[in-house]
Amino acid sequence: MSANSLRGEAELVIAGTPHLLRPTFTALIAAEEELGPLFALVERAGEGQLRLSEMTALFWHCLAQRQDLTRDEVGTAVMEAGLAACAKPLRALLGAILQGQG
Repeated sequence: MSANSLRGEAELVIAGTPHLLRPTFTALIAAEEELGPLFALVERAGEGQLRLSEMTALFWHCLAQRQDLTRDEVGTAVMEAGLAACAKPLRALLGAILQGQG
């Protein structure tokens, strides 16, 4: 299953395996419940004020299939990849939030 950039999807490698991040309505509602308004999240990201915990939570909620993954494993994957590498999937998800999905 590969990411469809037209739908705002991205991939995140967790424990050596690529996982699909899909910003569905349900996933974004869950993220908003936890993180607050999504537009404010986008603004914080644009200002360089997005916290690691917020990025991890957004990725967690947008995982297309969690299987038996834990949120800690998602956080570890972010730390292992580094913030620069996580910028690409983050941009895809934030773009989907701002522009909608195609």
